[in-house]
Amino acid sequence: MADIVFGPVPSRRLGRSLGINNIPPPKRCSYSCIYCQLGRTKILTTERRRFYDTRVLKRALSERLTEINEDDIDYITFVPDGEPTLDESLGEHVKVIRESLDKPIAILTNSSLISIEGVRRDLMKFDLVSIKLDAVSEEVWRKINRPHPSLNLSDILDGMRIFRREFPGKLLSETMLIDGVNSERSEIKQIADELSKIDPDKAYLAIPTRPPAENWVKPVNEEKLVESYEVFSESLGRDRVELLIGYEGMEFKIGRDPVKDLLSIATIHPIRLDYIYQILSKLIHNPNELIERLVNSGEMRIVKYRGKTFLIRRRREMDGE
Repeated sequence: MADIVFGPVPSRRLGRSLGINNIPPPKRCSYSCIYCQLGRTKILTTERRRFYDTRVLKRALSERLTEINEDDIDYITFVPDGEPTLDESLGEHVKVIRESLDKPIAILTNSSLISIEGVRRDLMKFDLVSIKLDAVSEEVWRKINRPHPSLNLSDILDGMRIFRREFPGKLLSETMLIDGVNSERSEIKQIADELSKIDPDKAYLAIPTRPPAENWVKPVNEEKLVESYEVFSESLGRDRVELLIGYEGMEFKIGRDPVKDLLSIATIHPIRLDYIYQILSKLIHNPNELIERLVNSGEMRIVKYRGKTFLIRRRREMDGE
């Protein structure tokens, strides 16, 4: 149960986020995005099913709440090891969480299943929904998101517009900018124009800040980032466009069991090594010894990306490869 509820972890959009990992490993998703910090998708699927019994999630949440201060939580966020809307129990999970804790509940979805009425019905139960839109042209969409073959981009865009009309909560969008993939001005303009029809409360432009699934993936440069910001601002209004280009920070909450918490967080959030040292130094005498033990045992591994060193959970250990 340790991996179901993790954090709180710092979020660039949501402040201090208590994470809900409602999709167990191996990574199960309807996309296999080239930039995903969780690596390539192991099970590419659009089939919705139940994963965790709601009672199990409730128990995991209760256990975690005994280890942390509720005042340290700004949002409870569904951000699993895959696409959260693949979970048929999603709506039931939200209901149980609301009964347990008086905090706003958010979900980060790739939006691929939003054309399904049952998915939209589940999403309506959230206070905040963050959708993904990295491309609106078929070729670019297939290159950057590598969707399940049964998915249809036009249906997804229609589903987003329908959901916006129905949803009373806060709707965010995120567009990940990858150099040479979706960075052409024409593609950026199409995305911005489509988002103006969807009408999110805030549209975020992002670049990869953690090691991506494919080593060749590179973020756009500063000039292209500024150009994209201006294009989005023309379509959506400057007050609704923001950049997500920095690392979140080091306010990860480590409880009584540092190993358990590190593994739970690193399953979803690769953590900068210098931040881990600073956090653990306040809790244990020799953090270097603990990190070396986790790496040498094969539970975690060290990855370098854009001049920074990250500690991530070794996925082979989790999915039996």
